[in-house]
Amino acid sequence: MKLKVERYRLSPPAEVAAPELQPVSPAPAAAAAPRVVPQRVAPAALRPASGQIPDDAFAPDPDEDGFGAQSYLPEAKQTEAAVSNPDAMPGEEIDVIRKEGLTGRQLRIARRMAQKHNLPATSDFDAVRLLRQAGIDPFGRSAVLELVEGDAEGSRALTVPPEGERLPQTMKPAPLPSTEVKAEDSHLAEVRRIQADLVARRRRRFALLWAKLAVFVFLPTLIAGWYFFAVATPMYTATSKFVIQQASATSSLAGLFTGTSFATSQDSVAVQNFLQSNDAMQRLDQDKGFRAHFSDPSVDPLQRLESDATNSAAYALYTKFVRVSYDPTEGLINMEVSAASPQAAVEFSTALIGYAEERVDQLSATLRGDQETSAKEAFADATAKLNDAQRHLVDLQTKYKTLSSEIEAGLVTSQIAALDSQLTQERLAIAQMEANASPNQARMAPVKSRIATLESEIARLRSGLTEGEGTGPSLATVQSDLAMATAEVATRQMMLAQATTAMETSRIEAARKTRYLELAVRPVAPDTASYPKAFEDTIVVMLIFLGLYLMVSMTIAILREQVSG
Repeated sequence: MKLKVERYRLSPPAEVAAPELQPVSPAPAAAAAPRVVPQRVAPAALRPASGQIPDDAFAPDPDEDGFGAQSYLPEAKQTEAAVSNPDAMPGEEIDVIRKEGLTGRQLRIARRMAQKHNLPATSDFDAVRLLRQAGIDPFGRSAVLELVEGDAEGSRALTVPPEGERLPQTMKPAPLPSTEVKAEDSHLAEVRRIQADLVARRRRRFALLWAKLAVFVFLPTLIAGWYFFAVATPMYTATSKFVIQQASATSSLAGLFTGTSFATSQDSVAVQNFLQSNDAMQRLDQDKGFRAHFSDPSVDPLQRLESDATNSAAYALYTKFVRVSYDPTEGLINMEVSAASPQAAVEFSTALIGYAEERVDQLSATLRGDQETSAKEAFADATAKLNDAQRHLVDLQTKYKTLSSEIEAGLVTSQIAALDSQLTQERLAIAQMEANASPNQARMAPVKSRIATLESEIARLRSGLTEGEGTGPSLATVQSDLAMATAEVATRQMMLAQATTAMETSRIEAARKTRYLELAVRPVAPDTASYPKAFEDTIVVMLIFLGLYLMVSMTIAILREQVSG
């Protein structure tokens, strides 16, 4: 609380300063004591007889110029000359000081400083003169602060002087700090109060922060640590590594990747997916009792599998304790199986490796079976079609009663050629007989008969080549059907040969595509538990809750700022 002090003067101005009693308000312990402000007092005839100063006789002091402790005086040079001349008369020096136009506050400060330094000053101006002669600046900041510190040790209450000391006096017996010093002390006290309030507020916020951390971070961390150190069932992990190998390359392009992980990457991924599937879990449960092992009462409640748990719950637990990964750079499949005992971990791991081997064999058998089956089907189809073609050819030969159309055509052609040769001879003989002047008709008649017979036979044979005799087909038709049947048989024979070659090749390729599982690291029973890692897991839980707390706090702060904005 600041003490508000005002300056008053008596209505008729007087030259003599008198102490004025001011009301004192309650102030903090660190504040300075109230001061008595000297004012101009009226002559003794105008003062009340009771010695009390009436309230309506006061008015603001016009001597306060508002410049504080600084002095902006036009006669500063005259004052310096008066002070520097020790031989000058005191009255002349006081007149020079009066011309400086010092304010009432400055004169009061000078009077109090003269009293502090035990200087025999008779008035305020004489006090300024004596201080300057002693080499003391009455208006310097350091001097004012010393004066305030000295006053702080004195009395802080204003008392009414006795009746005989109520007359105006030049020197006051107990000077008090000025208004400026009091305001400065009040400001410092306010600053200290604000600082103390900030410190207290920060302490409250710090205590609230620690309380929130204790509730939302440390308490969950303590519970998690208690679970990891005292309740959690130790789990043992059996590690194994295996790789899928291939006998040889299937082609020249695939031969570039022989011996690398790219040759069997698809098979490795397929085996990995199988080991992580629900099918593998069910087989492991049927063979080794996976569900019964984790339903044992010795397992802690958070890891225990209920006896009537669903298949989905069992599979979720399976994926937690059976971890399978594939490294494409090396082609290795890494498998980690955890269980409540080392022996169970090794049993589960060995059983899963056996399942993986069966799946690899099935993949190879499927691949080999597909190729061999397709080759065998092609060979059987080619054989059946060849048999059909051969039966069709035999049927045509039986139908046309011709073993070979080419042979039949050759025989007919040779007969026609022989008959045509005889016909030519007979025609030459008849022409020779007709060349006589008187040919013998008896000899010409048989020749003409043979010529006619030969021509009719040749015509019959020629018509038999292209035209059928009665209802039978022509030789050209028979030859065409037999030729097509023969070509069909030849084609089917060629296709059968190709199918036979393909079948043999598929057998060889299937043998080359054989996959097998090679175990690189066998599962060994561990002697120490891999879970829980009590200290590390507790730290992780603490960091998780701390991160959640910070995220929620920041979100709330941002929302609060947006709402308030």
